Amino acid sequence: MSSNTDIPKSLSTNSKENISLMSIPGLSIDLNHQDGFLQLEAKGTLKSTCSPFLDKINSRLKKEKPATWNEESVIASTWLPPIPSGPFKRLLYAETKIAFGKYIPETVSFEITRECKCNCEHCVVSGGEGDLDVDTIKRTIDEALDMGAFIITFTEGDPLLREEIFELIDYVDKDRAIVNIFTPGTELTPETAKRLKESGLHNLLISIYSTDSEKHDSVRRLDGAHEMALNAIKNAVDAGLLVTMATHVSPNRMGELPRLYELASQLGVHELSLWESVPKKPQDPILSDTERESILDMYHEINSNPQGPRVFSNTYFEGEMLGCMAGQRWMHVCVDGSVKPCPYIPFEFGNIQNDSLKDIWNNIRNYSHFKGKRSRCLMHEPDFLNLVSKIPDTEEIPYRFDKLQ
Repeated sequence: MSSNTDIPKSLSTNSKENISLMSIPGLSIDLNHQDGFLQLEAKGTLKSTCSPFLDKINSRLKKEKPATWNEESVIASTWLPPIPSGPFKRLLYAETKIAFGKYIPETVSFEITRECKCNCEHCVVSGGEGDLDVDTIKRTIDEALDMGAFIITFTEGDPLLREEIFELIDYVDKDRAIVNIFTPGTELTPETAKRLKESGLHNLLISIYSTDSEKHDSVRRLDGAHEMALNAIKNAVDAGLLVTMATHVSPNRMGELPRLYELASQLGVHELSLWESVPKKPQDPILSDTERESILDMYHEINSNPQGPRVFSNTYFEGEMLGCMAGQRWMHVCVDGSVKPCPYIPFEFGNIQNDSLKDIWNNIRNYSHFKGKRSRCLMHEPDFLNLVSKIPDTEEIPYRFDKLQ
C-alpha cells in the first residue's frame, strides 16, 4: 500500500453510484467516495441519532490507514467487518439501535475446548470438565446472530485442538457475521492454515508476549512456544489469511512495544493488537494514565504512517471510542455453557444449556454495572474488583453473580 489514502479502484470511482449500506424508516446510510477517502453518509430524520458513531468511523477512515483492502472492500481494522459487507451493514444497524438505548451483543465469543498445550497463568477458561457439544454451539451461534451479533469469536483453550473447528467456522453465516479465532499457535501447520482459509475465517489472532523467546515461553509455560507461534504466523500469512499479532500490555511490558511492532512488521501481519492486561484481584498491577497516553500516542503515530501494519488498541477502542463493551456490546460463552459479559469478568449470568441466550443477555443488562459508558475496562474499576474479591477461594470460576447480591 503506497499511502493511507489508497482505496480499491472499484470503490473509488466517482462516476459510480454511492453504495447503500442500510435503509430503515427515517434513516439511510450510504458509502461514498469523497476527496480520496471512503466516507459514510447518513440521511433522514434520524440522522442526528447515529451521527456521533458515524463521525468516529469516518474520522478513522480519513486519518488512519486501513488494515488491508482488496478489489471489493476495505478492512479498516481486523476486528471489524469489511466495508461494504453484510456484517458491516449489521454493525451500522446495531449501532443505530444502541443509539436508541437498545443494546445488542455485537460480539459473541465462545470457548469451545479446554484443551491447550500451554498453561498460561492469565488463562480465563472456565472450570469444570468437558466441552459443549457441537449442536449446542451451533444453536447458540444462531441465537447470537438472531440477536444482531456480527462477530463470532472462537477462543480458549486452543480452538485448533477441537476437531470440529472447521465445521463451526463454516457454519457461521458469512452474510451476517465474520469469524475470528484466538490461538497460541502451537498447532497451525500450512495445511491447517489452508483449511482455515477455505472454511471462511475472517481473522486469525496469535499472541506474542515478548520478542525474547524465553520470556514468551515463560508466559505460555511451554518450551518452544515462541518459535511455534512465529511459524504459525508465517504459515497463516502465506495462506492468505488476515492475521493479527496480539499482546497484553502490562506495566512491565511497556518497554517491549516498539520491538513487538518491529516484529509484527517483519512478519507481515495486518495489525498489531494491544490489549491492556486485566487484573484478577484488587492488588494486581494495571496501567497508569500516563502509560495509557503513551499507548495512544503510539496508536496515532503508527496509524498515520502509510508504512507497516496497523495498530489496534483497546485503550482507544474501548476508551475514547466506545467505552467498555462488557455486557453492552459483548457476551462470552464459556466451555461449560455459562455466560459472562466478556471473557475477563469472572461472573456468570446464566447457562445456555438451561436458558436462552436472549434471556441471559437481558439478565446481564438488568444490572447497573453494565449501563452507561465507561472509559476503561470494568475490571479496572476498584469497586468492581472488590466484588470480584468476594468470590470464595473454594469456588470455581465463573461464579454466579446473583450469589453476591
